[in-house]
Amino acid sequence: MSIELNHTIVHATDRDATAAFLTDILGLPDAPVYGPFRVVELGNGVSLDVVEHPGHLTPQHYAFLVGEAEFDTIHARIVERGLPYWADPHHHRPGAINHNDGGRGLYWSDPDGHNLEIITVPYGG
Repeated sequence: MSIELNHTIVHATDRDATAAFLTDILGLPDAPVYGPFRVVELGNGVSLDVVEHPGHLTPQHYAFLVGEAEFDTIHARIVERGLPYWADPHHHRPGAINHNDGGRGLYWSDPDGHNLEIITVPYGG
């Protein structure tokens, strides 16, 4: 059997709001409840299991590989909602899209400051 990522846990100050934010921006189905989690299902069988976490959160980075059409749609949602976005992970190039590895990419933050990224080409081309 090959080794694949199955799920990861996303800590959030408001589980339901974070799951709704992710599914809305990414255009995914509503996240069902499974125990203490809201399960955000991605297209490749991996899930982001959002759990409420009291206290300080350490921001994490979550990158999503998307097609060209999905990139345009997600970018439009980010712009429509007035969310700031950047071409780089350190947020030095506001309102821009990068063209790394011959694709397109951008970064934005979720309500808890997790650094989210969409790319159309995996790193390294």
